[in-house]
Amino acid sequence: MRFAEWMATPLGRILRVVGGGVLIWLGLNVVHGVMGTVLALFGIVPITTGLLNLCLIGPLLGAPMRPSPKTPAPPG
Repeated sequence: MRFAEWMATPLGRILRVVGGGVLIWLGLNVVHGVMGTVLALFGIVPITTGLLNLCLIGPLLGAPMRPSPKTPAPPG
């Protein structure tokens, strides 16, 4: 659960976007052929989830797919 919560932080989201970019780069430049294409297409998933603040593995870990926004504490 803590992993899913951490992935919803700004750093976790940035790492997902960067990691997806690395997968796309690897798929297009290092791994050639069908596997490279599959790897590049798979790289779209972490980019999309990072940008939309979704965690696809959250429900498997007991966390929501989309974290709820933090509500400020009432004054006083």
